[in-house]
Amino acid sequence: MHSTEIRYFIAVANTGSLAAASQQLFVAVSAISRQIQRLEAKVGAPLFERHARGMVLNDAGKILENHVRKSMRDMDYAVAEIQGLRAVRRTLIRVACTDGMAFDLLPALLTRFRAQTPSVTFHLMVSPAVEVSEAVRSGGADVALQFCLAPERGVEVVAAFPAPVLLVMRPDHPLAQGAVDLAALHPYPLALPEPGTTIRQLFDLSCRMSGTFLEPTLSCNNFSALYQFMLNTPQAITACSHFSLLFRARQDGVRLRDLQVGQLSQRTLQIQTQAGTRQSAALKLFLAFLREEVSRESDAFRRDFSLV
Repeated sequence: MHSTEIRYFIAVANTGSLAAASQQLFVAVSAISRQIQRLEAKVGAPLFERHARGMVLNDAGKILENHVRKSMRDMDYAVAEIQGLRAVRRTLIRVACTDGMAFDLLPALLTRFRAQTPSVTFHLMVSPAVEVSEAVRSGGADVALQFCLAPERGVEVVAAFPAPVLLVMRPDHPLAQGAVDLAALHPYPLALPEPGTTIRQLFDLSCRMSGTFLEPTLSCNNFSALYQFMLNTPQAITACSHFSLLFRARQDGVRLRDLQVGQLSQRTLQIQTQAGTRQSAALKLFLAFLREEVSRESDAFRRDFSLV
């Protein structure tokens, strides 16, 4: 229901070149180019940066794209409402998350939700924190779960839960019982996320402020690898939030220890959606489910593992 100019604009934005858009639309490159030029003349500004290998949206193009995509979503909602299809059926929910959420928490919660509403399907995108936030802001994801140190602009925070950084170890580890501090970690193999992640930022800050130097044995951008290294390496330790092991910790019998360091308690787990957008019936139901389940399971976990 959008003009030819807008349809061609979105196709080029999606594919990154006139040639790729031509293949997608089955329209000549010259015709697409004319429509893009006409649209740029209407708005009074170039919309793309043109390179030898393709076309990339500039700032003006990104502004137009955001408005167009919002208009397209609103049109979809209007058509669905007219047709009476806004009930919770045949619905795809796009979820974006950081690596720690994809390891244990989200697969379990998606399974539970689909047991109640089997007609809802999911697309799960696992990305770095910056890309997760952008996916929500741009409308590329309907909901996001990620750890945050500060408020994110352009998103609505549906719920936030304290997510302190905890040490994770096997139950036979020497530090599994009794008091533990950063200096006590020196003798043991340490598996940590890459620098730049929220865990590593807070961990390194805590070390600097306490005058402790700790060199990881393994640094990795994949929590599954860190966790398996901890399980299979004698006396190894990794670090994460309890949310990353909300179900697996009990299954594997691991121990989680709180260092009681203020800097390690600065994170929250946030459930985010795009600000100012209409939500489908299925999405509203899923958001309510997430709030309730995450809160309930988190409280139970903290009691069971004496983290209260």
